[in-house]
Parts: sequence; structure tokens; C-alpha cells
Amino acid sequence: MRVLDEPIRLDTDFTRDPHALYEQLRSEAPVRPVIMRRGLNAWLVTSYADAKAVLADPRLSKDNTRMRRLFEAASGAESTFTSSLAAHMLNMDPPDHTRLRKLVNKAFTARTVSRLRPRIEEIADELLAAIPAPGSVDLLEAYAFPLPITVICELLGVPTTDRDDFRAWSNTVVSASEPAQLQQHSAALAKYLTELIAAKRANPTEDLLSDLVHVSEAGDQLSEAELVSMAFLLLVAGHETTVNLIGNGVRALLDRPDQLSLLREDPSLLPNAVEEFLRFEGPVNIATLRVTTEPVQVGDVLIPADQFVMVSLLAANRDGERFADADSLDVTRPAGGHLAFGHGIHYCLGAPLARIEAEIALRELLSRFGTIELDGQPEQLRWRDSTLMRGLETLPVRLA
Repeated sequence: MRVLDEPIRLDTDFTRDPHALYEQLRSEAPVRPVIMRRGLNAWLVTSYADAKAVLADPRLSKDNTRMRRLFEAASGAESTFTSSLAAHMLNMDPPDHTRLRKLVNKAFTARTVSRLRPRIEEIADELLAAIPAPGSVDLLEAYAFPLPITVICELLGVPTTDRDDFRAWSNTVVSASEPAQLQQHSAALAKYLTELIAAKRANPTEDLLSDLVHVSEAGDQLSEAELVSMAFLLLVAGHETTVNLIGNGVRALLDRPDQLSLLREDPSLLPNAVEEFLRFEGPVNIATLRVTTEPVQVGDVLIPADQFVMVSLLAANRDGERFADADSLDVTRPAGGHLAFGHGIHYCLGAPLARIEAEIALRELLSRFGTIELDGQPEQLRWRDSTLMRGLETLPVRLA
């Protein structure tokens, strides 16, 4: 049995550059005890094979009640898992997860996503037309954020005039924010969604949130609490990951002019390139927490029962045992196999939408501007302070 050193603390240096640590851990200790930013002890899984196995292992629970109990026992503090926003299907096990996902699937279908393509193209064109060129702009602020937030707001029936408030609340919830600010913004977001759902119940409109309020399966409907948490999950997951996917993809291309040239010469490579961006620098660093319900063997490490486990999607997708030349971006690499959207029953429901949005966003950007360059030095770019998300704070570029 492997004897492990003292836990590694995941500090701000880690969030800025996790790849160096991941490379070391994959070779030396792919299942390793760590200490999270707020002092919580957990196990970090970094190899592809172990990550894929853990993500699909039913012995690792995502039950919100179990998480809250263990967190409070370990820390002596009130858990963020008590928030009304936390009781969504991503924090549930079967059969509750199965029930909720079945209900959501009735409203969130592949047909709904495919019908959005013309509107996504229209939004992208409107946003790009508003960017002065030649000139400099923060591509996240001007394009990568407003595109997916506009799409998800329209899809759910959320007024786009409220998107800036929602962005502030969302950033707090997914980042390493102070507990007081996290509680304040979570409460504000929950209040907003509760009022919005009440409005949809009284006056249904043609949107996904109205569908969720009224959808049923054999007489079963989402409760009020389930509706609030589900709306939160879809809104946050529906734009946070796509913002990062677009931003990380553009940054990767700016660092590698040869790959950018390939896409300009052959735009048909874009769907494949999106898969490579997801693998190379995906929008999610570490998947949401799991907890062992019994001792679980992961690789050559036996993780005891009632232990928090974190799976790094970012690390797994750079594993050289699974992907040849894993640290290189190759938009012609055969697609498939990455874990950027997770694996198993919690595989991302919005993956088709994220893929379409990223493909359209990059195609429209490259077709409109013949010159896209980083405005500044690469070392000046800053990554968001989050162990969950992998995304830039800003992406200043020169366009012409």
C-alpha cells in the first residue's frame, strides 16, 4: 500500500498554474491527499484512468445532505451546502438524480438546442459588429461572456437586462469568495430566481423555465425548491463553462499561430478543434465534490469511507498515458475521449449547447477579423481564483 506524504495545500499559486503540479502528481501520486483553500481535507485524483473510474463509481456519493453533514463535522462551520441553491441534481444520487434529470430532459432536448443555432449566429454577429476594428478590446467582456449569457437567458426566459447582476452573483458562487460575500450573493440569487419562477407560474411564456415549472412525468413535477436550484444550475452551468471554453480556446490559438492558421485555412476543422480546446484547457478544473460511502480502491490507494474526493478534469485530459503529446494543442487530433464534460450519470446536460456556442463563436470571430493578436504580454494574463473553474479574468486582444 502506498505511503503518502503530508497533504498538499491548494493555494493561489495552484489556481494560477495547476498544470505543473498535475504533471508531478500523475507520475508520483495520482491519488493524493490535499487541503483545499478553506482548510477542508480531500483526496485529489489526477490520472485519466482513475478519474474516469471515480466519476462513474456509485460508491462515491454527491448527496447534498451527506456532504453537509461531513463538512460541518470536519470544519465545525456551517456549510455552503445548506444553501437552497445547492439542492440540484448535480448534488444528488439516484433515485432522486434520476427523477430530476428525467424531468429536465423533457424540456431540455437535443431538438431545442439545434433550433438555437440561427439565433446563436445572430447574437454572435451582433456582438462582433459592435466591436470597433482596428482596435483593442477585452474579448471576454465584449464577446465570450455576453454570447452564452444572452443565449441561456433567452432559453430560460431570464431578462437580459438582469445579466450583469446575475454575472456578479454567479462569479461569487463558483470562485474562492469570502463566506460572507458567498452567503449574501447566494441569498440574492435565490430570491431573484424564486420571484422569477413565481412570475413564470402566473404567466407562462415560451421558454425553458416556464416548461420546467409546468413539465410533468407521470404526474410528477419539480417542487419549488427543486425549481430554484435547477434554474440556478442551468443558468450558471449554461454560461460559466462556455465563457471559459471560448476564452481558453482563443488564448490557446494566440499562443500557437500554426494552429490558428490551420483553422483559418480550413474552418471545417472547428468542431474538432472545439473538442481539442476542451481537452487541452477545459473550462472546468476540478469537478464538484464527491464523498466515499465505503472504502474505495482508486489505483493503488485505498480511500477510507466518508472522505471528500476531487477529480481534476484538467489533469486527466493532459494524461500522456491516454493522449499522445498531451501538452500540445493539435486541432487535427482525433476527437473524443476527453473528460471535460465529466463522465457517468452526471455527464453535463448542456454539453451539446456549449459545443454549438463555441463552434459558432470561433467561426464568426475568425471570419470577421483577419488579425487577432494578444494586446500585451502572455505573462500579464491572470487566471480566475477558482478551483472549480478554469478561465481567464480578462483577454485583451487587438483586432483588425
